[in-house]
Amino acid sequence: MDTTPALRIGAVNYLNSKPLIHRFDSLAEELATAHPELAGVRLLCDLPSRLADSLAAERLDLALAPAFEALAEPSWRIVSDACVAADGPVSSVKVYFRKPPAEVESLALDEGSRTSAALCRLLLRQRHAAEPRRERLPIGASLTDTRADAVLLIGDRAMHAPDPAVRGDFVAEWDLAEEWRRDTGLPFVFAVWTSRHEEVAPAVVRLLEACRDGGVVCFDSIAAAEGPPLGLTVEHAERYLRRNLRFTLGPRERRGLELFERACREAGLLSDPATTHDA
Repeated sequence: MDTTPALRIGAVNYLNSKPLIHRFDSLAEELATAHPELAGVRLLCDLPSRLADSLAAERLDLALAPAFEALAEPSWRIVSDACVAADGPVSSVKVYFRKPPAEVESLALDEGSRTSAALCRLLLRQRHAAEPRRERLPIGASLTDTRADAVLLIGDRAMHAPDPAVRGDFVAEWDLAEEWRRDTGLPFVFAVWTSRHEEVAPAVVRLLEACRDGGVVCFDSIAAAEGPPLGLTVEHAERYLRRNLRFTLGPRERRGLELFERACREAGLLSDPATTHDA
């Protein structure tokens, strides 16, 4: 009897990741008939930052991890060309400023964020030599729950425009992927399939890429199922998936990821525990 533990794979429970796990269970079951290593594989969804923690704690074997975490941990490896990236405005990673960016002294960072937190800090440092005091913005909190000079929101909640009653409190807004592309001319990679194991079975990679390949031709049905529960119209959700996101780690995405790693290392962010854990 095979007593090999079932694989534990973690994914982000955001709209932007749904195409990467499209039909995961059924595809895993189909592939398991020829690849026993996929038998009983489990998909667990959580916040990006918590997935990285679970991978580090060996509660997961593989995860759609924040790109920043994949770069920060030397023993982890990127195992697939399926990813979450943007080549221009992403719409779901935004910074709202109560003061001009050059004058920001305090920054509230979305609890679910690590890659975006690092990118925000990097842009503020590169553009304005700013290193604002940081605080954590809990999941479920809104722009009005903090008086920080700047507030980073990621994921589904960032796709909703601020309430008109508070919109006037903010003097500027950054879409972080758009700002990155403006500065570099390259896409920004937010998340990658990452393993803590040296070797990953080819069947696992095949599963991940089969999910992605099926997902990117089903934006309409994914949007219909996932958009309304998030308070988004089907049209808005489909437009977001189709126009704002990229799901393949191609040559330009790899160059963007390499540049982000180099910039973070030069800025000391990858060696700074406060980048992630003290947010």
